[in-house]
Amino acid sequence: MELVSKLEQLKIEIGKNVVGREDEIEMMLIALLNNGHILMESVPGTGKTLLAKTFAAAISSQFSRIQFTPDVLPSDITGIQFFNPKLQEFELKPGPIVTNILLADEINRATPRTQSSLLEAMEEHQVTIDGHTIPLKSPFLVIATQNPVESQQGTFQLPVAQMDRFFIKLSLGYPEINEEREMIKKHRFGTSRNEVKPVISEEDLNSLKQEIMNVKLTEVVEEYLLQIIRKTRSHSSIELGISPRGTLALVKAAQGRAMIKGRSYVVPNDVKEMAPFVLGHRIYLSAEASLTMTPEKVVEDLLESIPLPVEVEV
Repeated sequence: MELVSKLEQLKIEIGKNVVGREDEIEMMLIALLNNGHILMESVPGTGKTLLAKTFAAAISSQFSRIQFTPDVLPSDITGIQFFNPKLQEFELKPGPIVTNILLADEINRATPRTQSSLLEAMEEHQVTIDGHTIPLKSPFLVIATQNPVESQQGTFQLPVAQMDRFFIKLSLGYPEINEEREMIKKHRFGTSRNEVKPVISEEDLNSLKQEIMNVKLTEVVEEYLLQIIRKTRSHSSIELGISPRGTLALVKAAQGRAMIKGRSYVVPNDVKEMAPFVLGHRIYLSAEASLTMTPEKVVEDLLESIPLPVEVEV
Protein backbone atom coordinates (compact mmCIF):
# COMPACT_ATOMS: atom_id res chain seq x y z
CA MET A 1 0.00 0.00 0.00
CA GLU A 2 2.93 2.33 0.65
CA LEU A 3 4.05 1.99 -2.97
CA VAL A 4 0.54 2.62 -4.30
CA SER A 5 0.38 5.83 -2.25
CA LYS A 6 3.86 6.92 -3.39
CA LEU A 7 2.95 6.20 -7.01
CA GLU A 8 -0.14 8.40 -6.83
CA GLN A 9 1.92 11.21 -5.31
CA LEU A 10 4.53 10.70 -8.04
CA LYS A 11 1.88 11.01 -10.76
CA ILE A 12 0.53 14.20 -9.20
CA GLU A 13 3.98 15.83 -9.05
CA ILE A 14 4.97 14.80 -12.58
CA GLY A 15 1.53 15.93 -13.77
CA LYS A 16 2.49 19.49 -12.88
CA ASN A 17 4.61 19.59 -16.05
CA VAL A 18 3.73 16.43 -18.01
CA VAL A 19 0.20 15.74 -19.24
CA GLY A 20 -0.88 12.10 -19.29
CA ARG A 21 1.79 9.37 -19.39
CA GLU A 22 0.41 7.62 -16.27
CA ASP A 23 1.19 4.19 -17.74
CA GLU A 24 4.72 5.26 -18.66
CA ILE A 25 5.31 6.59 -15.14
CA GLU A 26 4.29 3.22 -13.70
CA MET A 27 6.70 1.44 -16.04
CA MET A 28 9.53 3.82 -15.15
CA LEU A 29 8.94 3.24 -11.44
CA ILE A 30 8.94 -0.55 -11.94
CA ALA A 31 12.27 -0.23 -13.76
CA LEU A 32 13.70 2.03 -11.05
CA LEU A 33 12.73 -0.38 -8.26
CA ASN A 34 14.50 -3.18 -10.13
CA ASN A 35 17.66 -1.18 -10.94
CA GLY A 36 16.66 -1.46 -14.59
CA HIS A 37 17.30 0.89 -17.52
CA ILE A 38 14.75 2.31 -19.94
CA LEU A 39 14.80 2.74 -23.71
CA MET A 40 12.28 5.28 -25.00
CA GLU A 41 11.40 5.31 -28.67
CA SER A 42 9.30 8.12 -30.05
CA VAL A 43 9.21 10.86 -32.66
CA PRO A 44 10.60 14.27 -31.61
CA GLY A 45 8.44 16.58 -29.53
CA THR A 46 6.52 14.00 -27.52
CA GLY A 47 8.04 14.99 -24.17
CA LYS A 48 10.68 12.31 -23.58
CA THR A 49 13.23 14.74 -22.12
CA LEU A 50 10.64 16.58 -20.02
CA LEU A 51 9.31 13.30 -18.64
CA ALA A 52 12.81 12.10 -17.72
CA LYS A 53 13.80 15.38 -16.02
CA THR A 54 10.53 15.65 -14.10
CA PHE A 55 10.75 12.02 -13.02
CA ALA A 56 14.27 12.64 -11.68
CA ALA A 57 13.10 15.68 -9.72
CA ALA A 58 10.17 13.76 -8.20
CA ILE A 59 12.38 11.02 -6.78
CA SER A 60 14.94 13.33 -5.21
CA SER A 61 17.86 12.43 -7.44
CA GLN A 62 20.65 14.01 -9.46
CA PHE A 63 20.01 14.33 -13.20
CA SER A 64 22.47 14.52 -16.11
CA ARG A 65 21.85 14.70 -19.83
CA ILE A 66 24.11 13.76 -22.73
CA GLN A 67 23.13 14.77 -26.26
CA PHE A 68 24.60 11.97 -28.37
CA THR A 69 26.14 12.91 -31.73
CA PRO A 70 28.71 11.12 -33.91
CA ASP A 71 31.57 13.23 -32.50
CA VAL A 72 30.90 12.38 -28.83
CA LEU A 73 33.80 10.33 -27.41
CA PRO A 74 33.67 7.67 -24.67
CA SER A 75 35.69 9.96 -22.39
CA ASP A 76 32.99 12.63 -22.79
CA ILE A 77 30.69 10.23 -20.95
CA THR A 78 32.89 8.38 -18.46
CA GLY A 79 35.44 11.11 -17.65
CA ILE A 80 39.19 11.63 -18.01
CA GLN A 81 42.51 11.87 -16.21
CA PHE A 82 43.93 15.34 -16.79
CA PHE A 83 47.25 16.88 -15.83
CA ASN A 84 47.01 19.73 -13.33
CA PRO A 85 50.03 22.01 -13.97
CA LYS A 86 49.69 23.69 -10.56
CA LEU A 87 49.85 20.45 -8.64
CA GLN A 88 52.11 18.76 -11.20
CA GLU A 89 50.02 15.61 -11.07
CA PHE A 90 47.13 13.89 -12.81
CA GLU A 91 43.62 14.38 -11.47
CA LEU A 92 40.52 12.31 -12.07
CA LYS A 93 37.56 14.17 -13.55
CA PRO A 94 34.43 11.98 -13.69
CA GLY A 95 32.02 12.51 -16.57
CA PRO A 96 28.25 13.08 -16.56
CA ILE A 97 27.66 9.35 -16.12
CA VAL A 98 28.36 9.78 -12.39
CA THR A 99 24.79 10.69 -11.50
CA ASN A 100 21.49 9.09 -10.48
CA ILE A 101 19.45 9.45 -13.65
CA LEU A 102 21.28 9.78 -16.95
CA LEU A 103 19.34 10.83 -20.03
CA ALA A 104 21.15 9.47 -23.09
CA ASP A 105 19.37 11.55 -25.70
CA GLU A 106 19.28 10.08 -29.23
CA ILE A 107 21.68 7.32 -28.22
CA ASN A 108 21.68 5.75 -31.69
CA ARG A 109 23.38 8.85 -33.15
CA ALA A 110 26.62 7.99 -31.33
CA THR A 111 29.21 5.63 -32.79
CA PRO A 112 29.31 2.02 -31.53
CA ARG A 113 32.52 2.78 -29.60
CA THR A 114 30.78 5.57 -27.69
CA GLN A 115 27.64 3.51 -27.13
CA SER A 116 29.77 0.76 -25.60
CA SER A 117 31.07 3.15 -22.94
CA LEU A 118 27.71 2.74 -21.19
CA LEU A 119 27.87 -1.05 -20.97
CA GLU A 120 29.92 -1.36 -17.77
CA ALA A 121 27.86 1.29 -15.99
CA MET A 122 24.54 -0.26 -17.01
CA GLU A 123 25.46 -3.78 -15.96
CA GLU A 124 27.83 -3.34 -13.00
CA HIS A 125 26.89 0.16 -11.74
CA GLN A 126 30.49 1.32 -11.91
CA VAL A 127 32.72 3.15 -14.37
CA THR A 128 36.42 2.65 -15.05
CA ILE A 129 38.61 5.61 -16.06
CA ASP A 130 42.24 4.76 -16.94
CA GLY A 131 42.26 1.86 -14.50
CA HIS A 132 40.44 3.72 -11.71
CA THR A 133 37.04 2.22 -10.86
CA ILE A 134 34.35 4.52 -9.51
CA PRO A 135 31.18 2.99 -7.99
CA LEU A 136 28.07 4.77 -9.21
CA LYS A 137 25.53 6.32 -6.90
CA SER A 138 22.31 4.56 -6.01
CA PRO A 139 19.87 4.76 -7.62
CA PHE A 140 21.45 4.69 -11.07
CA LEU A 141 19.13 4.67 -14.06
CA VAL A 142 19.85 5.21 -17.75
CA ILE A 143 16.96 6.56 -19.79
CA ALA A 144 17.95 6.40 -23.46
CA THR A 145 15.91 7.82 -26.32
CA GLN A 146 15.96 7.16 -30.02
CA ASN A 147 13.94 8.42 -32.97
CA PRO A 148 12.46 5.57 -35.05
CA VAL A 149 11.81 7.83 -38.05
CA GLU A 150 15.51 8.58 -38.56
CA SER A 151 16.73 5.04 -37.87
CA GLN A 152 18.55 4.89 -41.19
CA GLN A 153 19.78 8.49 -41.45
CA GLY A 154 23.19 8.98 -39.87
CA THR A 155 22.51 6.63 -36.97
CA PHE A 156 24.09 3.47 -35.60
CA GLN A 157 21.87 0.60 -34.53
CA LEU A 158 22.33 -0.43 -30.90
CA PRO A 159 24.16 -3.78 -30.63
CA VAL A 160 22.45 -6.88 -29.25
CA ALA A 161 24.45 -6.75 -26.00
CA GLN A 162 23.34 -3.20 -25.29
CA MET A 163 19.68 -3.76 -26.14
CA ASP A 164 19.66 -6.71 -23.73
CA ARG A 165 20.80 -4.42 -20.91
CA PHE A 166 17.69 -2.27 -21.17
CA PHE A 167 15.12 -3.50 -18.69
CA ILE A 168 12.13 -2.22 -20.65
CA LYS A 169 11.37 -0.36 -23.84
CA LEU A 170 8.64 2.28 -23.97
CA SER A 171 7.13 3.53 -27.21
CA LEU A 172 5.69 6.97 -26.54
CA GLY A 173 2.94 7.64 -29.03
CA TYR A 174 1.03 10.83 -29.65
CA PRO A 175 -1.19 12.07 -26.80
CA GLU A 176 -4.95 11.61 -26.74
CA ILE A 177 -7.05 14.58 -27.86
CA ASN A 178 -8.04 15.51 -24.28
CA GLU A 179 -4.41 15.31 -23.17
CA GLU A 180 -3.30 17.52 -26.04
CA ARG A 181 -6.05 20.02 -25.20
CA GLU A 182 -4.72 20.10 -21.63
CA MET A 183 -1.19 20.69 -22.98
CA ILE A 184 -2.43 23.74 -24.88
CA LYS A 185 -3.96 25.19 -21.71
CA LYS A 186 -0.88 24.45 -19.62
CA HIS A 187 1.87 25.60 -22.00
CA ARG A 188 0.39 28.02 -24.54
CA PHE A 189 1.72 31.08 -22.68
CA GLY A 190 5.27 29.75 -22.55
CA THR A 191 7.34 26.80 -21.47
CA SER A 192 7.77 27.74 -17.82
CA ARG A 193 8.05 24.70 -15.57
CA ASN A 194 6.32 24.25 -12.24
CA GLU A 195 8.52 23.26 -9.32
CA VAL A 196 8.34 19.53 -8.69
CA LYS A 197 8.74 18.39 -5.08
CA PRO A 198 10.50 15.11 -4.29
CA VAL A 199 7.99 12.50 -3.11
CA ILE A 200 10.28 9.44 -2.98
CA SER A 201 13.50 9.57 -0.97
CA GLU A 202 16.53 7.29 -1.14
CA GLU A 203 15.34 5.57 2.04
CA ASP A 204 11.92 4.97 0.44
CA LEU A 205 13.57 3.45 -2.61
CA ASN A 206 15.77 1.12 -0.60
CA SER A 207 12.78 -0.02 1.45
CA LEU A 208 10.62 -0.62 -1.63
CA LYS A 209 13.44 -2.47 -3.42
CA GLN A 210 13.67 -4.83 -0.47
CA GLU A 211 9.91 -5.27 -0.41
CA ILE A 212 9.66 -6.07 -4.12
CA MET A 213 11.96 -9.07 -3.71
CA ASN A 214 9.43 -10.62 -1.31
CA VAL A 215 6.63 -10.66 -3.90
CA LYS A 216 5.72 -14.33 -4.36
CA LEU A 217 6.02 -16.22 -7.64
CA THR A 218 4.08 -19.49 -7.68
CA GLU A 219 4.97 -22.55 -9.74
CA VAL A 220 1.94 -21.97 -11.98
CA VAL A 221 3.09 -18.45 -12.85
CA GLU A 222 6.70 -19.56 -13.19
CA GLU A 223 5.71 -22.29 -15.64
CA TYR A 224 3.66 -19.83 -17.71
CA LEU A 225 6.56 -17.39 -17.81
CA LEU A 226 9.02 -20.09 -18.89
CA GLN A 227 6.66 -21.23 -21.65
CA ILE A 228 6.79 -17.73 -23.10
CA ILE A 229 10.58 -17.58 -22.89
CA ARG A 230 11.10 -21.03 -24.39
CA LYS A 231 8.77 -20.27 -27.27
CA THR A 232 10.82 -17.21 -28.26
CA ARG A 233 13.78 -19.55 -28.73
CA SER A 234 11.92 -21.96 -31.00
CA HIS A 235 9.60 -19.59 -32.89
CA SER A 236 9.98 -19.83 -36.67
CA SER A 237 10.03 -16.05 -37.10
CA ILE A 238 12.60 -15.37 -34.36
CA GLU A 239 16.30 -15.76 -35.09
CA LEU A 240 17.51 -14.74 -31.62
CA GLY A 241 15.30 -15.49 -28.61
CA ILE A 242 15.27 -14.20 -25.06
CA SER A 243 18.44 -14.54 -22.97
CA PRO A 244 18.51 -15.64 -19.32
CA ARG A 245 18.97 -11.95 -18.45
CA GLY A 246 15.67 -11.31 -20.22
CA THR A 247 14.02 -14.13 -18.26
CA LEU A 248 15.03 -12.56 -14.96
CA ALA A 249 13.93 -9.13 -16.19
CA LEU A 250 10.43 -10.47 -16.93
CA VAL A 251 10.24 -12.04 -13.46
CA LYS A 252 11.24 -8.77 -11.80
CA ALA A 253 8.91 -6.72 -13.99
CA ALA A 254 5.97 -8.96 -13.09
CA GLN A 255 6.84 -8.65 -9.40
CA GLY A 256 6.96 -4.87 -9.80
CA ARG A 257 3.54 -4.74 -11.46
CA ALA A 258 2.04 -6.97 -8.77
CA MET A 259 3.40 -4.68 -6.06
CA ILE A 260 2.10 -1.55 -7.78
CA LYS A 261 -1.34 -3.19 -7.95
CA GLY A 262 -1.19 -3.75 -4.19
CA ARG A 263 -0.53 -7.50 -4.24
CA SER A 264 2.14 -9.57 -2.52
CA TYR A 265 2.04 -12.21 -5.25
CA VAL A 266 2.31 -12.37 -9.04
CA VAL A 267 -0.65 -13.45 -11.18
CA PRO A 268 -0.30 -14.68 -14.80
CA ASN A 269 -1.73 -11.43 -16.14
CA ASP A 270 1.19 -9.51 -14.59
CA VAL A 271 3.53 -11.56 -16.78
CA LYS A 272 1.38 -11.09 -19.87
CA GLU A 273 1.05 -7.33 -19.40
CA MET A 274 4.77 -6.78 -18.84
CA ALA A 275 6.04 -9.16 -21.55
CA PRO A 276 5.72 -6.73 -24.52
CA PHE A 277 7.76 -4.07 -22.69
CA VAL A 278 10.46 -6.50 -21.54
CA LEU A 279 10.73 -8.85 -24.53
CA GLY A 280 9.99 -6.77 -27.65
CA HIS A 281 13.41 -5.13 -27.91
CA ARG A 282 15.27 -8.32 -26.98
CA ILE A 283 14.22 -10.57 -29.86
CA TYR A 284 15.59 -10.42 -33.39
CA LEU A 285 13.49 -11.60 -36.29
CA SER A 286 14.67 -13.72 -39.19
CA ALA A 287 15.37 -11.87 -42.43
CA GLU A 288 12.18 -13.19 -43.99
CA ALA A 289 9.93 -12.36 -41.02
CA SER A 290 11.36 -8.84 -40.66
CA LEU A 291 9.93 -7.94 -44.09
CA THR A 292 6.34 -8.38 -42.97
CA MET A 293 6.33 -8.25 -39.15
CA THR A 294 7.69 -6.30 -36.20
CA PRO A 295 9.13 -7.79 -32.98
CA GLU A 296 6.23 -6.29 -31.05
CA LYS A 297 3.69 -8.02 -33.30
CA VAL A 298 5.50 -11.36 -32.99
CA VAL A 299 5.49 -11.07 -29.18
CA GLU A 300 1.79 -10.21 -29.24
CA ASP A 301 0.97 -13.26 -31.38
CA LEU A 302 3.18 -15.46 -29.22
CA LEU A 303 1.37 -14.38 -26.04
CA GLU A 304 -2.00 -15.10 -27.63
CA SER A 305 -0.88 -18.61 -28.56
CA ILE A 306 -0.14 -19.59 -24.95
CA PRO A 307 -3.22 -20.16 -22.72
CA LEU A 308 -3.33 -17.96 -19.66
CA PRO A 309 -3.43 -20.10 -16.49
CA VAL A 310 -6.75 -19.76 -14.69
CA GLU A 311 -5.96 -20.85 -11.15
CA VAL A 312 -3.11 -19.53 -9.06
CA GLU A 313 -2.37 -20.90 -5.61
CA VAL A 314 -0.67 -18.43 -3.30
